[in-house]
Amino acid sequence: MVEKKTTSPLLMTRRQFGLFTGAAAAGLSLNMVPGFARLALAAENASQIIKGKSADMIILNAKLGVMETPLTLLRKHDHTPKEILFNRLHYPHEGEAAWYATTEAPNRPDWTLRIDGLVGRPRDVKLRDIQAMGMEKRVSVMQCAGNGRSFYAAKQKVGGGQWKNGGMGNVVWEGVPLKHFLDEMKVLPAPGVRWLTAEGWDQPATPEGSDFSKSYHIDDPALDNAILALKMNGEPIPATHGGPLRLIIPGYYGNMNVKFLSVLLLMPEQSPSAYQSVGYRFPNKPVQPGEFKAGDYTIHNSRPTYGHQIKSVIFSPLPEDKPKAGTVEITGVAFNDGAAKITHVQVSTDNGKTWHEASIKEPESPWAWYHWSVKAKLAPGSNTLVSRATDELGRSQPLDGLVRWNPRGYEWNGADRVTITA
Repeated sequence: MVEKKTTSPLLMTRRQFGLFTGAAAAGLSLNMVPGFARLALAAENASQIIKGKSADMIILNAKLGVMETPLTLLRKHDHTPKEILFNRLHYPHEGEAAWYATTEAPNRPDWTLRIDGLVGRPRDVKLRDIQAMGMEKRVSVMQCAGNGRSFYAAKQKVGGGQWKNGGMGNVVWEGVPLKHFLDEMKVLPAPGVRWLTAEGWDQPATPEGSDFSKSYHIDDPALDNAILALKMNGEPIPATHGGPLRLIIPGYYGNMNVKFLSVLLLMPEQSPSAYQSVGYRFPNKPVQPGEFKAGDYTIHNSRPTYGHQIKSVIFSPLPEDKPKAGTVEITGVAFNDGAAKITHVQVSTDNGKTWHEASIKEPESPWAWYHWSVKAKLAPGSNTLVSRATDELGRSQPLDGLVRWNPRGYEWNGADRVTITA
């Protein structure tokens, strides 16, 4: 059995010491060393990369097990099954990490969660002790921050997996509420603690690489709904989706929901991990290609990809449905960060010249999919369908998503467009 990484009482591993002395300044490039190219070359479909994944998944990066879901599969389920839920790993899953290249639940009774930093008493909490605590459910959209990245190419293509709309899913999580857990553990933060950092077990490809850790302001209201998740869709969390323990913050992008949770750290400052300080960030002000590059991000000119931007996605009809001209039912989903109810979804069949108000089904939770539908006419020939969601706070999808272009291609939420021939 693979042993979990260990930490000293002060939580200063070799890699973490490197982080605190400036290794993060090297950026994400330190972690881009191909770890198992031979696996990528041998793989013919997604099931050969991640055991248990559907062979119909769209592979974006075989080396890192990055794959998205065809919308024709995604639309079939209210709760996205593990076999077709999009996948995103940050480090190679061979050798010591081979155990998480599967949709099966990991057998890790040895798992512990370290609580450390400026707390009254650092400690290790066993998995079985967490499992014995009362659990709650959270139905929440899980979405990669890069979902929709390929659409930015209409202005200028950016690096990374060229996701369309399949980097998302609607999932039922079950776990111990974070605030309750900290209360049960009698964690007493020292004065000056402003940040909670979560760190995953997965490790970089090179010794000098950055750990995967994410930080949240201790007063962030989203933490009130966070859970230490133990189950996904009623079963133990699959290894590839972060089992046996994952931090789930409903309404937040996938990278903020740390997989393989192994450390909770309370500190005065946020983590200097490259994934927090320079990666997965969005510019504070609009930028144009050439004036702001992927290596220009700092904690001062950008923010982390926290809550979902409001978004809608058309599920039907799609081009492969080959609809007939005349009245058809147009369906899809919408979602946001859960901070306000989605009140309107407008749909057009003529690229935005005229609009129809869709009916919206009540969601299972503030963070879940809002299913919507509307009947409208398709003209013979080419039709461009457009959907646009708006919530109670007045937040709406930009008709031109390119106004939010950024050099890493995050947080695409332009009005969704599908061109079909009737």
